[in-house]
Amino acid sequence: MPKLSLRAFIPVGAAAVVLAAAPLASAGASSTHHAHQREQTIQLVARQTQSEAVDVGKKGHSLGDQLVIAEDLYRNGKKIGDHAVVCTYVHTGPDALQCLGTFALPQGQITGQALLHLPSPSAVDVAITGGSGAYSGAGGYVHTVPAGTTERHLTFHIR
Repeated sequence: MPKLSLRAFIPVGAAAVVLAAAPLASAGASSTHHAHQREQTIQLVARQTQSEAVDVGKKGHSLGDQLVIAEDLYRNGKKIGDHAVVCTYVHTGPDALQCLGTFALPQGQITGQALLHLPSPSAVDVAITGGSGAYSGAGGYVHTVPAGTTERHLTFHIR
């Protein structure tokens, strides 16, 4: 089964250059949202710490195989959380993966998912599907941009 780097996801799954991410910031209500909805923007760096391809079902690359990825999350060079994601192959030749992940942050957790078609574009937007704590009922998306083979820059747009 071929190895998938973070470059393909988020994704999910994240080497090398440290980018000082901007601190947590709140933005005013967008003209496309109701006045009571506010968007919060968070910029982080994700660095992959572990990944494993899991061959299930038929031997070799096939439907149902998984990619499991763990990342540490950083803001301004300081580790503030972690991210875990499981991607399942839902189509082969060309490959497509359904990825589900959770970002654990000091104020709560944010869940997300994406359907990734490989090869993926250089940047991927991951839907925010919910959360807990300060992120309870969250929506929006996470814009992910690769910065090497095991590092990604994440911008959360949370409603």
